[in-house]
Amino acid sequence: MRNLIIFLWKHLFFILFLLFEGLSVFLIFENSNFHRANMINSANSVSGSILQTMLGAREYIHLRETNDALAIENAELRSKLASSFYVDSAGKSTINDSLHIQKYIFIAAKVINNSTNKRNNYLTIDKGTLHGLAPEIGVVNSDGVVGIVKDVSDHYATVISLLHKDSKISVKLKKNDYFGSLVWDGGSPSEGSLQYIPKHVILSKGDSIVTSSFSRIFPEGILCGVVTEFELNPGDNFYTAKIKLSVDFSNLTQIYLVDNLMKKEQIKLEEATENAN
Repeated sequence: MRNLIIFLWKHLFFILFLLFEGLSVFLIFENSNFHRANMINSANSVSGSILQTMLGAREYIHLRETNDALAIENAELRSKLASSFYVDSAGKSTINDSLHIQKYIFIAAKVINNSTNKRNNYLTIDKGTLHGLAPEIGVVNSDGVVGIVKDVSDHYATVISLLHKDSKISVKLKKNDYFGSLVWDGGSPSEGSLQYIPKHVILSKGDSIVTSSFSRIFPEGILCGVVTEFELNPGDNFYTAKIKLSVDFSNLTQIYLVDNLMKKEQIKLEEATENAN
C-alpha cells in the first residue's frame, strides 16, 4: 500500500494530466456533433478494416479446399462436354440423350513431383488404381496436353511427360484437319516439334495444333500449342515446324486424367483385323 501511495504521489501530475486530457476529449465529443461524427466514422473504418483482414485470412486458410472443389467440378464438366460422348446414331436428324454414350471421363488430380530438365521427364500424381487409373490414360490440364500415364500403384501414378523422347501425340492443324505428330526434341521445355505435315499444306505462324481423332487416348480438339517457325528443305515432302507448347511444364499443379471408355473395344477390333491378315 505504501509503495502504491509513493508511486501515485511521484506521478501525480502525469496522472492528473491524463485525467484532464480524457475529460477534455469526452466533453469535446459530447458537446460537438461534428467531432462525435468523425469519431464514429473513424471507429467504423477501423473495425471494417479489421473485419476485412480477418475475412481475407479465413478465405486464404480455406483456399486449398476451394481449389480442390473447383478441380472436381471442372472434371465433371469436362466429362459432360460434347467431345466426351460417342454419338450412337446413323444419320438420324433427331438428337436424344439415348443417342449419346459416354466415351471419355475426367478425374481431377494433383502433381506431387515433376521434372523438366532431363531428356526423359516424368510426373508423379496423387491418384492410383483405387481411383480407377490404369496405364495409357491421358493427362491434360486447363491449357492442353500434359502426357500419358505409365505406371500405377494403389494411390499414385507416374506420367510420361510430353517432354520425353518416347512421347508422340497424334495431332492436327485446327484450321484444316491435316494431321501429324507432336514430339519433343530435348531442347526447351516450352517448345515441341511438329512432324509429317505434307508440303502441299498451307502452314502459317500462329496456327493452332490440337489432338486428332486418330488418338485412342485423348479426345479430339485439345490444344497442344501453336506454330512459331517452319521450313521445307529441298527434296523433303514434309515440313519441319517448331511449336510453342500450350502447357507451362514448369508450373504444373492441377491436372485431369482423361479415360477413353471405348479404347479396349477399339484395340480389340483393330488387333483382330491385323491378325486376320
